[in-house]
Formats: sequence, structure tokens, C-alpha cells
Amino acid sequence: MAVCTVCGLVAASAYTVALGGNGWVWFLWVVLALVTVGVVTARGT
Repeated sequence: MAVCTVCGLVAASAYTVALGGNGWVWFLWVVLALVTVGVVTARGT
């Protein structure tokens, strides 16, 4: 899950550099990061 989040960050950064900023791309990345934190927290208990 963490690997998907990091790949999403790289993809969002590349998209922003290539085509300009898009708020939805960063919003979706934040959602993915929060889901990752939730999964890691759930596995830790």
C-alpha cells in the first residue's frame, strides 16, 4: 500500500510538471495517503 502511495506521489508530481497543476490529482493523492495511513494503523493493532 505504501508503494502505491509513493508511486501515486511520483505520478502526481510528473503530471503537474508535464501538464500543469490539477487540484483533483493532488486531492486523490491525499485520499490515497490517508487510506494508506489507515491500513498501516489497522495492521499495527
